[in-house]
Amino acid sequence: MSVSLTTTYAGEFSGKYIAAALLSASTLDAGAISILPNVKFKSVIQKGATDDIVKDASCDFVTDAGTLTLTEAILIPEEFQVNLQLCKKDLHASWEAAQMGYSAFDNLAPSFAEFVIAHVASKVADRTEKNIWAGSTATSGQFDGFTVKLTADATVNDVVGTTVTSANVIAEMGKVVDSAVANAPAILGQEDLTLYVSQNVAQAYIRALGGFAATIGANGVDNKGTQWYNGGGLSFEGINIFVAKGLASNKMILAQKSNLYFGTGILSDQNEVKVIDMSDIDGSQNVRVVMRFTAGVQHVFGSDIVFYS
Repeated sequence: MSVSLTTTYAGEFSGKYIAAALLSASTLDAGAISILPNVKFKSVIQKGATDDIVKDASCDFVTDAGTLTLTEAILIPEEFQVNLQLCKKDLHASWEAAQMGYSAFDNLAPSFAEFVIAHVASKVADRTEKNIWAGSTATSGQFDGFTVKLTADATVNDVVGTTVTSANVIAEMGKVVDSAVANAPAILGQEDLTLYVSQNVAQAYIRALGGFAATIGANGVDNKGTQWYNGGGLSFEGINIFVAKGLASNKMILAQKSNLYFGTGILSDQNEVKVIDMSDIDGSQNVRVVMRFTAGVQHVFGSDIVFYS
């Protein structure tokens, strides 16, 4: 069956589609880091640091007591694009099955054009998630993620890591917290403090708590063995754990959510979504999808971050 896009979609709701593509990245969708939307060119994040400003009381304002040092972190989202050609014949079977009720998914695109956009958006979201944590601007389609930025920041508290297993994961997580105790004690106890871990670290921790760690009884948490975990939240020494799917294996980042930022211009003029039906242009069954958007990340206080790598 031939499917025709009766009109060329030219981005009336491009802001919404770009937002869906970018913010569906699991880190952003979960609100695990701070988001700066509508960054037209760059966002200047002010950093203020003070020394000990509390002094003994007196009747007079004798002298200025304490120093406030203002610096800034600059987040400049990079420009990206998607130029993709798809065959309507290949996608139509999936869309038609969904419309007829044969799909397991309930949220169905009402039109073939929106189905195509959703298909592409899912790929953009996956790439964005990977970029946030492990991207490198040296590679086309990527921006420098937190791994690159934290590695380059000499003020970050680095912990030399190893291959994390169920036997050593508790000790390795302990090294991260110990570094914060020694170098950044002020972040401990903060409500938004989060231990961001890669998927293999999270899985090792789950297994360890199921009875595979030397410090845990053979029957694990609540004597349930490997059945203790049912997909809920994880924590370590009172610190919430977030599984960063884009973070490379054997890496952990301890930081406040308010210290890690993602910036994008989802409502700026640089964002664009187009679906172009090529059948009336060259007689083919192809659909071209064009997306343009911006994205980037930045941290503020490197000295308040522990990076296990």
